[in-house]
Amino acid sequence: MPRPDRTPARITPVDTHAECRLTLATRGAGFTDFTGEAAAFLAEAGARDGVLTAFCRHTSASLTIQENADPDVRHDLLAALDRLAPQHAGWTHDTEGPDDMPAHVRTLLSGVSLCVPVSGGRLALGTWQGLYLIEHRRAPHRREVILTFTGHAAI
Repeated sequence: MPRPDRTPARITPVDTHAECRLTLATRGAGFTDFTGEAAAFLAEAGARDGVLTAFCRHTSASLTIQENADPDVRHDLLAALDRLAPQHAGWTHDTEGPDDMPAHVRTLLSGVSLCVPVSGGRLALGTWQGLYLIEHRRAPHRREVILTFTGHAAI
């Protein structure tokens, strides 16, 4: 069996921690791309090498890294979430409406935080990857995402 290929460890001192609160307005259920806002935050922080962390402060919305080239992928992902956590499945919790409990299940499946390497001041994402907030409720909402950068700054 061939051995995996790995670059040598690169040691960079941690001298910077930056944080901001990003508020995203959603249009209801669907994906909201915030890759550009994350890149702007890194530029403002003078980030060079380290880690970007994104944390969603809600239980009925989540974060993901997904394809940013073909919108059909996002459409199909929403359809898959509908099959995994349908709105009318006899949920007990419906305090905020019939889409509330399925939204919690969808958040459980997709998660509320992301960790992305930053290299040379840029997100080390793959060619077709973008950062997205997934709104799991039908109505528009304002969602908060905390962005942090920890690492080495260029300034």
